[in-house]
Amino acid sequence: MHLRLTDEQKMVQKTIRRFVEKELIPLENEVLRNEREGKPSLSKEILKELQLKAKEVGFWGINTPEVYGGAELGQMMMAIVLMEVSKTFVPFSFGGSADNILYYGNEEQKNKYLVPTINGEKKSCFAMTEPGAGSDTRNIKMSAVKEGSDWVLNGEKTFITGGNEADFVMAIAITDKELHQSTQGREGVTCFIVDRDMGWKSEYIHTMGEWGPASLVFENVRVPEENILGELHKGYNLGLEWIGFARWVVGARAVGAAERLLQMAIDYSKERMTFGKPIAERQAIQWQIADSAVEIEAAKWLVLNAAFTLDNGEDNRHLASMAKLYGSNMGNRVVDRVLQIHGGMGYTRELPIERWYREARLWRIYDGTDEIQRMIIARNLIKGHVKIGQYV
Repeated sequence: MHLRLTDEQKMVQKTIRRFVEKELIPLENEVLRNEREGKPSLSKEILKELQLKAKEVGFWGINTPEVYGGAELGQMMMAIVLMEVSKTFVPFSFGGSADNILYYGNEEQKNKYLVPTINGEKKSCFAMTEPGAGSDTRNIKMSAVKEGSDWVLNGEKTFITGGNEADFVMAIAITDKELHQSTQGREGVTCFIVDRDMGWKSEYIHTMGEWGPASLVFENVRVPEENILGELHKGYNLGLEWIGFARWVVGARAVGAAERLLQMAIDYSKERMTFGKPIAERQAIQWQIADSAVEIEAAKWLVLNAAFTLDNGEDNRHLASMAKLYGSNMGNRVVDRVLQIHGGMGYTRELPIERWYREARLWRIYDGTDEIQRMIIARNLIKGHVKIGQYV
């Protein structure tokens, strides 16, 4: 049986596709020009205008609960939307949303941080990675020491997405060193909501792509007890939930970008002539196109399965790792083939392929490297946490 999207999902897909083609893709040349000149990709005014246009057609808070004014369309719909939006590199995201772990806040925290974030009045970021600690929380060094009714944070976080623009950060810090060591990093760490005006500082980390992560420095930053998010010493679980969502999202973005890139390659192969024939008639080109198409479809269903499983209230971390591992590597292979098909023109900055090439290389690193995903997948299978064919 051929798996098909529901009528509602098809309608959303078509609507988003029209929005991307009409509102976002026409801005690509401006984005490329601004980035070459060292300017922001797009002004805040333009991005806000785009979000309002999207809101007019019903796309505001796609996964945000209706009680907070969102559409609450579910993870499958989120995957479909991300695949469509990722067909352009214009840095756009639909408004009306907040980090999934912010919903674990108490009512006071929700009113102070969650609601303003959903409304676009505040920006957040999540900080777990440190110079010597990525996915392995056993190496976290940032400390939080209790002094009276406050916790004093010291340490550094690195490669934090949105860290330069954030008004507050959800930072993971060690609150019980012995417990942290005895549980191999699974306990003894706590998530704190830390306002920028509490004293932490940020600076850009320059990368080979357009992603501008931040380094965050905490020097005796005092955080009140009421700013603990979730439970004391249980921040590891919140970190896992945040990362679990982020991982399959990387796969969705890779699928969207790869579909756009492959279409560019197909179109170009019909126009480019060598020895009297379009290169589309050359077997070497045909095989690259065919391999890319097959891999994109495989990655797409891994992503949709991860989203579907989450919608059904099941643990999708295993599937999320598979979607990220395969999706990110697929995206790298496809963009490399597309650049090769375009030849020298693909290597120039006249086309966006080289930009996507630089961006795609990041997909295999952030939110858990290829090596971490392979370790997780193998461990789940070897220890029997997941059975072969379990998700079919």
